[in-house]
Amino acid sequence: MKATLLFPDKDIVERFYVPLIYTACRTCYSELEPDEIFRRAVAGEVDGAKQQKLIQGVIESGHGSTIEHIVFTFGISGVSRTLSHQLVRHRAGVAFDQQSQRYVKYKGASTMLPATLEDADPELRRRYEEQIEGSLDLYGDLLGAGIPGEDARFVFPNATRTNLVMTTNLRALIHMSGLRLCTMAQWEIRRLFQLIRHEIFNVSPFLGSFLAPKCVPLGYCDEMNNRDGHCPIRPHKDVVLAAWAEKAKTARAAGRELPVT
Repeated sequence: MKATLLFPDKDIVERFYVPLIYTACRTCYSELEPDEIFRRAVAGEVDGAKQQKLIQGVIESGHGSTIEHIVFTFGISGVSRTLSHQLVRHRAGVAFDQQSQRYVKYKGASTMLPATLEDADPELRRRYEEQIEGSLDLYGDLLGAGIPGEDARFVFPNATRTNLVMTTNLRALIHMSGLRLCTMAQWEIRRLFQLIRHEIFNVSPFLGSFLAPKCVPLGYCDEMNNRDGHCPIRPHKDVVLAAWAEKAKTARAAGRELPVT
């Protein structure tokens, strides 16, 4: 599996991306025209730390439109169709182009072997590999018999590897990362977003810092399957609400009410 940041490079990100987001943020609160705000930011007339502080505050406040102005394009390869079916469900703020099983004639289609099957009972693994190899052999026979590739592909398993190009704005990337970096996410797509996060960190540790499991900015976990607390990154919301209820009960018993925001 590979995830490569195709665009932009580090120089573009460092020179323009933070100033561009800063311009979007600052325009909302300034009488200056956007081009002047951008010029000052790029020229270094506005301290970089000051730009980042404003951006961080705006993002944390949920003003997400300001980070839709910058985009990242990734080349993704060696992932399974199981992963790509999940990935392309993300639609807002993201675009995909994927290797076509209709137009590409696979002479040696590769597949993925999940670790659970790799470590499974040898007989189960043998049956799995036999099934996979059989489907790929049948695909070749179908093509050889003149069956169109668009029909022969029907025998491909979800384990078949594929390649994609994905372009996303930062707001969508933060949203996707929040879901896919979660320990509840499927292992393969979680690994993909770990690689994507690494790519963003290479060009901007500041922007990369916003790519995290959703529980990190929330402060609690809202996944139903983590009610037992087996993932310790953040407490489950049930625990948080129970603690708040107990604290409110104690406060009322003392004749006061806790502030509600």
